[in-house]
Amino acid sequence: QVQLVQSGGGLVQAGGSLRLSCAASGRTFSDYAMGWFRQAPGKEREFVAAMDRSGGTTFLADSVQGRFTISRDNAKNTGYLQMDSLKPEDAAVYYCAASPYSSGSALRGRGYYTLWGQGTQVTVSS
Repeated sequence: QVQLVQSGGGLVQAGGSLRLSCAASGRTFSDYAMGWFRQAPGKEREFVAAMDRSGGTTFLADSVQGRFTISRDNAKNTGYLQMDSLKPEDAAVYYCAASPYSSGSALRGRGYYTLWGQGTQVTVSS
């Protein structure tokens, strides 16, 4: 069965860095666009970053531009979210997602994705 397994969350100090991983099993990762979303307590899940299937087009939320980087390694069936200069407001549960369709800016929407990881907690101190 197809599954996305996340890792890399944890506690980090403000200004620090963290890299989240999203490993896919049971499918060819290159066939899917990927996205990252986050959800803080009491808030809706919000878009963070996305990348099309080829890796040639990326999208970042305004709040993380210049600080976060999305990447993928199709040979490892794994996507990554590199988070630098973390702020307390970045604290949330982060979810990776995948879609068999790559349609540009539609990747910013939650409803576009058909497969979701289990989520991983990111806590930013100070």
